[in-house]
Amino acid sequence: MSLTDTVFLAEPTLGSNTEKYLLVPELGMSMMWQDLVFLAGSVLSIVFLAPTVRDVTARIPLGSSVPSMTIGAIYAATYATMGMSFSALGSFGVATMWSLIVCYRSPGPHDGPANVARFAVSLLRQAHETVTGVSTPAEDEPVASGQSAD
Repeated sequence: MSLTDTVFLAEPTLGSNTEKYLLVPELGMSMMWQDLVFLAGSVLSIVFLAPTVRDVTARIPLGSSVPSMTIGAIYAATYATMGMSFSALGSFGVATMWSLIVCYRSPGPHDGPANVARFAVSLLRQAHETVTGVSTPAEDEPVASGQSAD
């Protein structure tokens, strides 16, 4: 049996619904077809993010890149717990690309993983200002009221 001889199997799930799995005998495993679709989407995301990572003049706000990195990591963990290994690896790759953008392509003067902590502190400061109405300046750099660390 060759790779072109893959077979779709129907396995019963809860209720009367059935889920289709792709059987790949050479790899000794079966997978849901959705796993491949999510992997393809992740690969496209990685391809589209690569120019941003390579462009030393790119400046992506932490308010966009940190949540995207976080969501990618959450998706990777979620897919892994669902047994969707390829989707998990793809989402981990996307989270890695976003983490590189967070570390090296933020508009602030700092580089590296400390940008995540800087963003979190800025977010907490903004939340405190919103709730209390009292402005608190940043310790390491002046940030005007209503501005984020990025």
